This record gives sequence, C-alpha cells and structure tokens, in this order.
Amino acid sequence: MIVNKAAIQAAFISIRTIFNKTFETHESQYEKTTTVVPSSTKTEDYTWFGNFPRMRKWIGEKVLNRLSASKYSLTNEDFEVTIEVDRNDIEDDKMGQYSIQARDGGQAAKELPDDLINEAKDKAFTTLCYDNQYFYDTDHPVFNPTTQEDESVSNKLTAVLSWANLAAADASLGAAINMMAGFKDEHGRKLKVVGDTLEVAQPLATAARMLATSEKFADGTVNPYFGQITNIIVNPGLTSNTQWMLHCTSRPIKPFLLQNRKAPVFVAQTDINSDDVFSRKKLKFGAEARAAAGYTLWQLSVGSTGLG
Repeated sequence: MIVNKAAIQAAFISIRTIFNKTFETHESQYEKTTTVVPSSTKTEDYTWFGNFPRMRKWIGEKVLNRLSASKYSLTNEDFEVTIEVDRNDIEDDKMGQYSIQARDGGQAAKELPDDLINEAKDKAFTTLCYDNQYFYDTDHPVFNPTTQEDESVSNKLTAVLSWANLAAADASLGAAINMMAGFKDEHGRKLKVVGDTLEVAQPLATAARMLATSEKFADGTVNPYFGQITNIIVNPGLTSNTQWMLHCTSRPIKPFLLQNRKAPVFVAQTDINSDDVFSRKKLKFGAEARAAAGYTLWQLSVGSTGLG
C-alpha cells in the first residue's frame, strides 16, 4: 500500500471507530457512589460543601446556614494514553494488530473515572475533605446548638466486616448503620441519611453478600440485617483487602466527587510530514482527559479499615 494522506486517514478512521465503540460499551462503577461536577477552569472551589441545607420553620429573619471556615478545592490534572503506529505497518497492510490496542485504549479511557474515584476511596483515611479532616475520621467538627461549641463526630470504624454471628455483625455493619443514623446538622436535627450501599474489595464479597441477603449468620442464628442493604458493590479496583464502606446513595449528592474538565476524547497525530513520521516512522493515537476526584459530604459514608 502506498502510504499517503488518504491511506492514513482510512486506517485511523477504523482505529477511532474501534476505540469509541469500546469506550461506549465498557461499563463503569463510579456513578453509583459519585457526584459528577462539570468544571470550566483549572481549579474549582467546594467550600459550599460545608453547608448541609435543611428546611426550618420561618420565624423572624431567615437564618443563614453556617459555612465551614475551611477551604476545599480540586485542581484538574492531565491524563493520557498513547499508542504508536509504525508507518511500515500501514504500508504493509498490517493494521489489524492495532485493533486490540485500540480496544485497550478505549477501555483505559473509560476506566479513568473509576481509577480516580478508587484512588480517592483508597486514600479516604488519610486525605482531607471540606472540613479539613480526613474524609473517614473520628473527629469531624459539628456545631452543637446546645453547648454552642463544635463537637467531634466520627464516620470511621476499624471493625472487621463479618457475618459469623450477631456480635460480629453488630460490631461491623450494625455499627456503621447506627453511626450514620446518628448524624446531625448544626441545628441538632437528624440528617436522616440511611446507608443503602455496602462496598468492598473482592475478598470481602461473601461477607458483604451474606450480611445483606442471608436470613441467618454462619452460626445458624437469625440475621436482623437481612434486607437492610439494597446494593452491594464488589470493587476490584480497591487496593485494600480489609477496607469496607457503607454509603448513602439515595440523595442527589453522592459521597465522592468526580470533577470533569474534559472527558476522555480520542486524539491522533496523522500528519505524514510531522517530525515523528519523518525521523522515526511513527504516527500516534490515543486519548486525552482533564479531571480530578475528591469528596463531598463525609456524612454520606462510613468507612472501616477492617483491621480490628
């Protein structure tokens, strides 16, 4: 084949089609626990996460909800995946090998949000959120209207997730359910957040499913948590084999945040007169994106290290 502009365009149209089809059909997990926020600049400010709005009886002047004094912002980062195409492969009609790479590239691009959110989940015990505390922490400051002071509230556990018996379940899943049910706003009112989604890595899949769907524990006694959890997420992207999380996903805001500046898009360098082609016989295709991941309201999730 004569390598000219038309031949290169035809080859890359085929590659782009395969890339885009894989991108469109590959399934993601992050949407279940993540709020996606469009971004229009380099850095976005989320100080407003310190406000958990609730209706109150209107007597006299309106009361402005207290905003957290802390600052929380996310800066977009650049991401890419690039694959080189040897000009000789176009000349020799050997482009079939790049179909597999195009599929891999499409899948990698589609998995970027999952990768970013999984990294945020992995680091949730050591990364600050809007109130300048770690997302999963024992001392989130919450204003107490009775004492007129901040008090420490925890959304962190260390219990091992277990369905062995009632005591083990109470110490793990039960503790997380009750902890979330006790969260209050700055006016002392219950936030009414309910844990509905249990997320674990693969080694904890059986324990999570049995806690949610089995009428009995491993020791044969009745499981009172049967049916309380409506969603189980087995996440292969989590690096910890012991960490588990209980999320509230029924609200408009989910506990994790994906800031989307530029969604993954197919790009290609196909100029036959470019330096890479002239000097190295290489053309390129791949994807580019700009994004960031972080946290919204810590009250929407309880996490355990699972280390006991």
